[in-house]
Order: sequence, then structure tokens, then C-alpha cells
Amino acid sequence: MYHVEIIKSDLERREKSMKVYTKTGDHGETSLYDGKRVKKDDIRVESYGTIDELSTVLGFARNYIEDEKIIEIIYRVQRELFDVAGQLATSNDSKFPQKIQDHHISFLESIIDDYSAKIENINAFIIPGTGKASASLHMARTVCRRAERRILTLSTQAAVDPLLIKYINRLSDVIYIIARYLEKELKYVEFKK
Repeated sequence: MYHVEIIKSDLERREKSMKVYTKTGDHGETSLYDGKRVKKDDIRVESYGTIDELSTVLGFARNYIEDEKIIEIIYRVQRELFDVAGQLATSNDSKFPQKIQDHHISFLESIIDDYSAKIENINAFIIPGTGKASASLHMARTVCRRAERRILTLSTQAAVDPLLIKYINRLSDVIYIIARYLEKELKYVEFKK
């Protein structure tokens, strides 16, 4: 009797909650933030989907980082990436106002300057990922650069806020410089002529 009541209560709770599946994408389409229907492989969807992937990879990387300041930077960036994705997920600017501003880019530039001063200046390629923290951030860096490429492709087909492009470009530098800072050792790529 008790077991049945628990199941009934759980079913009632589930009925009141929002369902994860909507079945509206079963034919390969999805809705943008402004309600417009597009194919799931539309470059706009690819752009904000790659931003979502970047945020997820940053969340993964955060679990290997012990430095509290860097953890807070990543949390802040993850929150801002929701705004980036929101702007990309609408073809109608009035439905999602511009959230990324110059001060966001200035913040990223201050991080680049701060961490650049803490690492050795080298003029060579390094083999990324000599520790879990740096390796996971280098993964995030490559996803960030792919996101930038997707956004640039979108910008050839639709209006894209130039600040978004600038923000993602600076963000890839932030991720790189922090990954370099967290490298356990530097292993250089040697080119033989």
C-alpha cells in the first residue's frame, strides 16, 4: 500500500512538471527564441548550439581547477554565454535585447592582461594539456574557436552584433591564457627544417 502511494505521488508530481520532450522537433526543425521555425542544422542553431557546447565544456573544466579566482571567472563566463546564445537564437533583435556590452569585453581583456603577466613569454607552440585542468581548458578553447567560426559564417547570412564576435574572440584568448597558466610544465613543439 505504501509503495503504491509513493508511485502515485511521484506520478502526480511528474504530471505537474514540464515535459522535456515536446515532439515539435521530430521532423528536424526547432524554434528560435523569437518563435521562428528553422532546420536543426541551420547555421544560427549551429552557432548558439556551439556556444552551449562551450559552456558545458567550461563546466567540465571547472571541476579540475582548484584556483577559486579562476573558478569564479568561469562561472561568470558561463552566465554570459547564456546571453550570447540568446542573442544568436533570435532572428529578431527586438525579441532579445543586446546583452553583451563593451564592459564585458573589457573584463575579458583585463583577465588576459592579468594572466599574461603571470606566465613565461614564449615564441613557440606548446603541446597542450600537461594536467587535467589545462587539458580541459584547451578543449574549451578549441570549442570556443569553432563557435567563433560558426558565428562568422552566420554573419555572412544575417546580421550579427559585432560585439558578440569580439566577445568570443577575446574569450578564446582568455581560455588559452588561463590554460597556459595552469600547465604543469611546458612541452614545446620542435620543428626540424
